[in-house]
Amino acid sequence: MLEVRSLRFDYPNHPALVDVSFTLAAGSVTALVGPNGAGKSTLMRCIAGLAEPLSGAVFLNGVAITDNPRLAHRDIGYLEDEFGLYDELTATQCLRYAAAARGVADADLVVRTNAVAAQLDITHCLPKRVRELSRGQRQRVAIGQAIISAPKLLVLDEPASGLDPEARASLAGLFKRLQADGITLLVSSHILTELEAYSTHMLVLRAGRMIEYRALSTVAASAAPLRAERRERSIDVILQAPWPDWSALILTGAQLRAITPESSVLTDATHVQIEAELDDAGQTALLQQLVKGGAQVLSFGETRQTLAASYEQSIADAPTAPTAEIRSPQ
Repeated sequence: MLEVRSLRFDYPNHPALVDVSFTLAAGSVTALVGPNGAGKSTLMRCIAGLAEPLSGAVFLNGVAITDNPRLAHRDIGYLEDEFGLYDELTATQCLRYAAAARGVADADLVVRTNAVAAQLDITHCLPKRVRELSRGQRQRVAIGQAIISAPKLLVLDEPASGLDPEARASLAGLFKRLQADGITLLVSSHILTELEAYSTHMLVLRAGRMIEYRALSTVAASAAPLRAERRERSIDVILQAPWPDWSALILTGAQLRAITPESSVLTDATHVQIEAELDDAGQTALLQQLVKGGAQVLSFGETRQTLAASYEQSIADAPTAPTAEIRSPQ
């Protein structure tokens, strides 16, 4: 639903974005990560139609944002890292002002304001002035301004900045609900553990270039109801007690390789990884064989890499000179 094509943006002394291209699928939640100065905020401003690139284009549902910015602004919600709220306005006034600016009809202002306030759990804040609200409440009002026009895409730059742990956890739950409501999210943050709680994809920028963009198995795998395809998998097995018969594992049509403590890969005698090309039925058969063989299995499931580890691996694997073409995930 969003396509960024060959985007280039230059500041006077250096390029901020260099030939950045990717697509966002509807309903996805993409974690935009990278070091300071990587170009994340510039990319978000270009997507929101607030900064005009030197070359390239951004398309929302096939329409170039620079060709029809008013239409784009109705369909894109944007929250900067330092969100702007008027301290002397009430939360109600802030939401209604944002709705009117984004083309919501006057007759719908009250309904949309009340609906968004209920969605963000800030109904009790509506009559209060912004200066009377806590940081977390102000953040929710700012997000309310971004979603008041029922956008198709929500772009958030460091939304959890300055929030306490409880407010951050609540924010993660909010993003999950927004995704469930059909909104596509692009979220930038340095707090990778929080991004991991709700992100389906990871986009890595460094020095203005896109290093990698791919689906995250941690979320995508758990969200998929069926994974029947046969493919290479790494299975984590945790046992109550060591089991000596790994060499006896045989599964018809599958090449099994058990990484045991003796192979110097794992040091815990009750933690073993099994590498194999399996489908779901193969995993079931493998677990049954372990149990029938006497292994005391406490945990059995696919190995999942954290977002932080995935990001570090992406940076470590990135070529010194970027490749000519980096494809979006399928």
